[in-house]
Amino acid sequence: MSTESTASRALDQGDGIVRFAPNWVPRFLSVPGKRLRLHPDDYYTLGAQRGGISERWFASTMKADNGPLTAPNEGLSEIVMEDGGSEKRILFRDAVSALKQELIGETLWQEHGGWPMYSKLFDTRGAIPFHIHHRDCHAKLVDQIGKHESYYYPPQLNNHSGDFPYAFFGFDPGTTKAQVRDALVNFSKGDNKILNLSRAYKLEPGTGWDVPTGILHAPGSLCTYEPQRNSDVRAVYQSLAGTRVISEEMLWRDSPPEKRGDYDYLIEVLDWEANIDSQFFAHHFMPPLPVRPLEEMIGFVERWICYRSPHYSAKELTINPGQVVPLSDAGAYGFIVVQGHGKIGKWKVESPGMIRYGQLTCDEFFVSAKAARDGVVFVNESSCEPLVILKHFGPANPELKTFLIGKNFL
Repeated sequence: MSTESTASRALDQGDGIVRFAPNWVPRFLSVPGKRLRLHPDDYYTLGAQRGGISERWFASTMKADNGPLTAPNEGLSEIVMEDGGSEKRILFRDAVSALKQELIGETLWQEHGGWPMYSKLFDTRGAIPFHIHHRDCHAKLVDQIGKHESYYYPPQLNNHSGDFPYAFFGFDPGTTKAQVRDALVNFSKGDNKILNLSRAYKLEPGTGWDVPTGILHAPGSLCTYEPQRNSDVRAVYQSLAGTRVISEEMLWRDSPPEKRGDYDYLIEVLDWEANIDSQFFAHHFMPPLPVRPLEEMIGFVERWICYRSPHYSAKELTINPGQVVPLSDAGAYGFIVVQGHGKIGKWKVESPGMIRYGQLTCDEFFVSAKAARDGVVFVNESSCEPLVILKHFGPANPELKTFLIGKNFL
């Protein structure tokens, strides 16, 4: 069976909605916070040399970049299709290439030639090092694109706050480039103390942040839902994070060969004005915003949770117990169920209590552009528990554009 026919059958089986297998990604620099609902024995199932599993990626056509040990399809989402009592799998990336606008919509296919974002859950027990994702102009030098990302802290996945529920963003407004350069020059001399120049913010479940490219950040220890652009470009500017010594190789990661050793280039990578913005909170904090007046949402509540970036957006949808709610959206989207059980379209869905590595779940799906526009029926089959879904969209969502008129967010 060809890739196109397999993808087409998968789409038809779900009436325009396809099911994903869980997509686990290890990270060497973070210690798992163990809130991904993965079995406790499985967080290091790939071996200590790979690090713990601290991420689960959603609707991803982007391969993870975890160095030479990265598995061939690490980070790439797989569609699961029933086939005569057995299952077939196809990479979401290949399905998008085969079905094109039929899957992701005409606008995204014509403008991007693919699905240009992914989302993930990032789960770390402690803070991770102060790092940066390059802007397009610098990422292009190593054949990548800039990585914009946004954060939302789902209450359902934050039963504990980890060791350090604070995040550092940018620099104190009085910081100078000379101070930052001195910290970078001292990277290999021990603690370069670059965090002394930054500002920390207390993280609260049910809220989020927008983190464009060029801004240094050290995310805290809440389990984080992260819509982001298709990129894994990064560099670490902090030499000692807690008790972990960071290799200088991470400082020069994703710098072109001719720029290695050039500390002025590392300063150039920074969006300086954004890093020293005295109104950083006002420009980047994201409280959830109802998509329409609450009195108009009967049986459900839907809120924008990521809305400051032009590269993607996200909603949190809550269906009240026992309710049946038909909803349409302006474009294709992936979604993850974080609480409850019921039906979405023809699919039975549930948020699992615990997952073994390699086990299938019924909590992650992708809704094609046509199915989203035609409308999907959400059914909460519980008599007491809400059904809560996080929905991630591609760029230029026309519904968000209309919503933001007059709000001066973008």
